[in-house]
Amino acid sequence: MILLIDLNWKKNSLGYDEFVVPILTLAERLDSCTVKHYLDVTSQDLNHCNNIILSGNALKDKAFMSEAEKFLWLRQTEKPVLGICAGMEIIGLIFGARLDPLLEIGMTQITSVKDNPLFCGEFKAYSLHNYCIEPADMFDILAKSTKCVQAIRHKSKKLFGVLFHPEVRNQEIVSNFISQ
Repeated sequence: MILLIDLNWKKNSLGYDEFVVPILTLAERLDSCTVKHYLDVTSQDLNHCNNIILSGNALKDKAFMSEAEKFLWLRQTEKPVLGICAGMEIIGLIFGARLDPLLEIGMTQITSVKDNPLFCGEFKAYSLHNYCIEPADMFDILAKSTKCVQAIRHKSKKLFGVLFHPEVRNQEIVSNFISQ
């Protein structure tokens, strides 16, 4: 089972349709899927899933950042986790990354810089974010654009982050994560 965690500011927000439903549609093709808002995630939810996906959210939505303690479970989990956009930002924050302002909207050229199970080579991806991250030392950089780090992986855990939105374009990245 896949646990899809909604990072939008409130349950059933407009962002749910834009950022959660497309991931849910992709994930349900491969496994059963449960969606929980980040404020409602329990240890039982985390224990009963095989994979975890943290959704993105709207540009002006930063509510999850003030609730970082809700994500401390990321330090202990052994489950594979994929953080998309805001999901990558919260993974970074929990592990000591620095967030820097960087507004990107639209298509971005991504270049893989390290072999990984999610993607390879160069490709265009859809970006919609306010921040970039400078990852902590415990992360490998998997991909970059001309402006910033676009994908990371924890060196000893299956924690991945992508700053772009594979649910919009490059949907195979979500499938590759679930299937690994």
